[in-house]
Amino acid sequence: MQQHHHPVDASGVMTGPVGAEVRARLAPSENVLAELEVDLSAALRFERGLLLLTNARLLAQDAHGAVQEWPLESGMGLRLIDHAGVGTLELHDGTRRLALWRFTLGAHTAALRLVQAFERQLARVALPAGAAVGPRDEEATLCQDCGAPLPPDTEECPACARVQGPQTSTWVLLRLWRFARPYRKQLAAGFALTVASTAATLVPPYMTIPLVDDILIPYQNGQAIPVTLVAMYLGGLLAAALLAWGLGWARTYTLALVSERIGADLRTTTYEHLLKLSLDYFGGKRTGDLMARIGSETDRINVFLSLHALDFVNDVLMILMTAAILFSINPWLALVTLVPLPFIAWLIHNVRDRLRTGFEKIDRVWSEVTNVLADTIPGIRVVKAFAQEKREAQRFRDANQHNLEVNDRLNRTWSLFTPTVSLMTEIGLLVVWGFGIWLVAHNQITVGVLTAFIAYIGRFYTRLDSMSRIVSVTQKAAAGAKRIFDILDHVSNVPDPVQPARLEKVQGALTLRNVGFRYGSRSVIKGLNLDIRPGEMIGLVGHSGSGKSTLVNLISRFYDVSEGSILVDGVDLRRLRVADYRSHIGLVLQEPFLFFGTIAENIAYGKPSATRAEIIAAARAAHAHEFILRLPHGYDSLVGERGQGLSGGERQRISIARALLIDPRILILDEATSAVDTETEKEIQKALDNLVQGRTTIAIAHRLSTLRKADRLVVMDRGEVVEVGPHDELMAKEGAYWRLYEAQARRAEEDAQAAGVVIVESGLLHPAHPAGQS
Repeated sequence: MQQHHHPVDASGVMTGPVGAEVRARLAPSENVLAELEVDLSAALRFERGLLLLTNARLLAQDAHGAVQEWPLESGMGLRLIDHAGVGTLELHDGTRRLALWRFTLGAHTAALRLVQAFERQLARVALPAGAAVGPRDEEATLCQDCGAPLPPDTEECPACARVQGPQTSTWVLLRLWRFARPYRKQLAAGFALTVASTAATLVPPYMTIPLVDDILIPYQNGQAIPVTLVAMYLGGLLAAALLAWGLGWARTYTLALVSERIGADLRTTTYEHLLKLSLDYFGGKRTGDLMARIGSETDRINVFLSLHALDFVNDVLMILMTAAILFSINPWLALVTLVPLPFIAWLIHNVRDRLRTGFEKIDRVWSEVTNVLADTIPGIRVVKAFAQEKREAQRFRDANQHNLEVNDRLNRTWSLFTPTVSLMTEIGLLVVWGFGIWLVAHNQITVGVLTAFIAYIGRFYTRLDSMSRIVSVTQKAAAGAKRIFDILDHVSNVPDPVQPARLEKVQGALTLRNVGFRYGSRSVIKGLNLDIRPGEMIGLVGHSGSGKSTLVNLISRFYDVSEGSILVDGVDLRRLRVADYRSHIGLVLQEPFLFFGTIAENIAYGKPSATRAEIIAAARAAHAHEFILRLPHGYDSLVGERGQGLSGGERQRISIARALLIDPRILILDEATSAVDTETEKEIQKALDNLVQGRTTIAIAHRLSTLRKADRLVVMDRGEVVEVGPHDELMAKEGAYWRLYEAQARRAEEDAQAAGVVIVESGLLHPAHPAGQS
């Protein structure tokens, strides 16, 4: 592998065309078979780079000027991984990874072509001279969905297939160390207390040897009992018991505090990471499933850490210390004690995988139960409106029954495992009794030694049985940890840049250059170009599915473009921190979402530090102040979940007040008046007139008449801009906008005539009068 450098500018970005230096290094005999322009660094920051595959080598150039090359050799491989829309290419030589590149969804097809060309060329390199080679790239069959070439002898497109994650392993629990590391001092103290308390519990059995051999057996032979010696032994037993109790309490309390904090940190970290993920992640997940992961799964891990992990460590220490004492007393009797261990280990090994897969399935099935609740409770009005209570109850009953059946299947395995371990330990105890009696009969050990042995063996086998039971909870915790790390390992498709640019004062100019976007393999936006001036109001119109909402989602950077770029004040959105950019955007949706809390808290959601005067001023501008004062507690009135108790128009005006309060430079109105009646629409329109003043506004509206105040209208069709201009100009063209407007006017007229009203030029509806009356 060779490495070179070429000049970069002060920001660390390659100067000139991407890969110009790499191309200049190509030999006259080299042909470029495939290329891939990557746009992410290994740390998932936006950086440009280029990969070139020739007939002799693979070359790579990164954003910092480094050029690397790898001659094609037998045994090399190029692996493509697609995880949550972020692609990864790994180059390896069969023993180690040589390099790694990452890229966004837009480059996935080119990456797949590169991998397949790499594999074909590698096969050619490995062939003897004169051997036949496979078909040329141009002859490859293409996928009907994404256009990528299909591998030979298959109809499944790797670009469209989902990558399956690895199976759960108990080792996933070790990844929890990142959350335990801040508490390593407390954990060390807890471990020391565990060692001390375990040692204290092992003292009483050892003291039975002198009690039996020096006190009881001599007494049976006619000797007097030495009261002082008995008192000393019994006092030692009491002291050991009290010491074990005190150390056990301190150990349990210390480690319980640590485990609670680890669980709290795990929940908080998972939730914070979840909030940073892009919208497409939530589009493929059920609310109940995510709630179960953050709630029940973290609780399960917390219980494992606070109780069972502590018990496991205690059991291991007890077994090791007991085994050491047993071997120190009599090695042969100690060896007999270990007879059941291989059988128990074999049983645990066989049952562990069944338990792990069973608990994973239980987690998935339990999510079905919570999903029914998450669907039904927020939609209870719809359920009752359509009298579907019995249907929803049956859905819950079916999900609950499925959960019961899966648990029953797992319990059949578990119910056989636990008694079997107990049986083996009992058999082991019988063997020890038999061998111990034989040793006593041959005067090789005393009765006191056998008594102590039996006492220690009771502890030994009890701990073995306890450890076997921990197998179940360990696999439960491992399954839960896997589901938690599935969230934590997910990378946002809208990453922050390595060195974010700063906009001191946003003017609101938006430039869209050759913007393209795909949902999976389906192209939604294609080659879109648009310039929006600061303070300009743009109306987006078009049929359903034309790409209007997708476009505003791209401008809001809920998604990143697959092709092209979007610039605000001349700066690419991807060079700005997501939170900084969105702080300048106000969003008013078709269905406003209100949180459970007071009216004032909902208005101040985007600016929690707002004063009451600022909240009232925003409400006045949104024409919401009057109806808020009519509520029982005014601005302190509680809003039900999702705004229950308020009308659609009232919720919308609170949403407008919320947008006004943050004083955004860019405003997005997504069907803000489509779900209300005419009178309410007029009130909301007054509020919107205040909201749009001096702001760059992008509005989507179902009623075209509400966009007549827009500076320009952008007509979209199938992801492309087909017309741009003011209302009057577009009407005069009699093109796509004119056809939309006329079709809507005809529908409105038909509806009005059916209702007994006529339409006047202003677009308002008035009652129709009989002929001859005025």
